[in-house]
Amino acid sequence: MGVVEIPGDLNAVLDAAWSSARDIPGFLGESEARLLGTIAACASRGGAIVEIGSFKGKSTVMLAKVAAHYGLGPVVAIDPHNFKNVELAEHRTMPGASSYQEFLDHLRAAGVSGRVEVHRTYSSEVAPGWNRPIGFLWIDGDHSYRGAKTDFDGFIRHLLPGGVVAFHDALHEFAGPIRVFVEDVLRSDRFGAAGFAQSIAWAQFTPESGARFRSRRAALERKAAPLISLLRDERRLGGLRKLQFKLLRSRVPRGAVTPQEWAALLDWPPPPVTRL
Repeated sequence: MGVVEIPGDLNAVLDAAWSSARDIPGFLGESEARLLGTIAACASRGGAIVEIGSFKGKSTVMLAKVAAHYGLGPVVAIDPHNFKNVELAEHRTMPGASSYQEFLDHLRAAGVSGRVEVHRTYSSEVAPGWNRPIGFLWIDGDHSYRGAKTDFDGFIRHLLPGGVVAFHDALHEFAGPIRVFVEDVLRSDRFGAAGFAQSIAWAQFTPESGARFRSRRAALERKAAPLISLLRDERRLGGLRKLQFKLLRSRVPRGAVTPQEWAALLDWPPPPVTRL
């Protein structure tokens, strides 16, 4: 097992990308954005960068800036921009309210319009016709269980060995991201290295060698799985249940990681997939 090569200029590239993305409205913190940029730069070569859930373009700009610098393909941004999911409901101030124009404006202001392939629709509409390999699958759309599961199931079969899947808000009060991450990723030997960074849950797809990481994933699962029982019914948390959630969440290791720390966790290069 080796360590993925970190480009020598990566920190400077991440600084510049965050400078362009920082002031765009959204829910992505700097350490989270830098992790996204690191994954895009290091794990997506040979595959598309697919973003499900773009809102006003904060993560889109971060990813596109990094992709442009390293000559990667365009960021595929999938979002209906209609605020119909629960976490964005407060932004739906009138029928037909949309984040689409602001999203386009922010791409233009950052100079990355030509680096983003925009799909103004649901992931379930794009997935049936999708036939490209994916290097990085970033899931930040509908945070209900049904929504996160649909996003994951629709695209995960296209993830390349060595590629990465990541969920946003996996440690916030939403049922979907954490449940899919625990049940479909941490409990599966198709995945190897995995972890949390702030509210991002990520894992490397290593279908030939994931079993070697089973104990590490199981240790992470023991910390994360108890959150699911409090969120499974998808009711808003309050009172004692909210306090229980915060206590359980505090037990999940979720500190920010540097590019070097993240890369050191990976199985790289992953063993090739054997096809019969």
